[in-house]
Amino acid sequence: MANLSVNVAGVDFKNPVIPASGVFGYGREYEELFALSKLGGIATKGTTITERPGNPAPRIAECPSGMINSVGLQNPGIDAFISRELPNLLTKDTVILANIAGSTIDECVTIAEKLDSTDVHMIELNISCPNVKKGGAAFGVHCDSAEAITKAVRNATKKPLIVKLSPNVTDITEIARAVESAGADSVSLINTLLGMRIDINTGRPILKNNVGGMSGPAVFPLAVRMVWQVANAVSIPVIGIGGIDSGKAAIEMMMAGAKAVQIGGAIFTDPYAPIRIIDEMNEWLDKKEIADINEIIGSVKPW
Repeated sequence: MANLSVNVAGVDFKNPVIPASGVFGYGREYEELFALSKLGGIATKGTTITERPGNPAPRIAECPSGMINSVGLQNPGIDAFISRELPNLLTKDTVILANIAGSTIDECVTIAEKLDSTDVHMIELNISCPNVKKGGAAFGVHCDSAEAITKAVRNATKKPLIVKLSPNVTDITEIARAVESAGADSVSLINTLLGMRIDINTGRPILKNNVGGMSGPAVFPLAVRMVWQVANAVSIPVIGIGGIDSGKAAIEMMMAGAKAVQIGGAIFTDPYAPIRIIDEMNEWLDKKEIADINEIIGSVKPW
């Protein structure tokens, strides 16, 4: 078997496969199916300053080769996460990435400060949330706001900081450079793409929120392109996300430059997807007689 261990921002992962934020909860349900210690890491449900009930239903819409969601960061809030969920997660012998989000910079700073005194391994900052103090535009769609929130959170914690980038921008490399300059230790991408479905019988959007984030295999080529662009634009490690549903897809994402990968929508159709993908990556590496997965990172040879 090949060596699957990778290092991201100074943190060692036994393998590069991480269930993405929002699809795995806090791991309790999946622990009934397999040992969480088999995973490289777990990105937790997006956590906010206070409890959120999420958006009203319907908040899931199917589409060809994917889905659109507007769940709305339903979560119990940072204090409940630290007291109820994090202690259990820290016993699972895997890297825990606490995904955080907020409507203001101050909210994100407060959450980061609270996490800084815990044993969580890394913080993943979601900058796709609307900045309520600046007219509702997402923090991650402008370089100045992306830089400002990253710098503030960086100053609030000593934990390795991953910034999760939005694809709903003109040039994602500009945003990546901005958060790198503000102190991000890593970037993860892509978050979901904004999409919409309409019920032609009622004439109304299927989602009560009208629009939502699209994920699934349909977005994979876009994610690979953006990961490749960002990996060649920054010096910090990249975590690839978006439509990965097989070991070969994970290998492709790593060839584009990702040091680790997150698995999202595939888990909804196959709860064992992360474990299957780890096995498939191992099989491919063995077949190619590659002894160490780090040999393939960024190995694509552009024409």
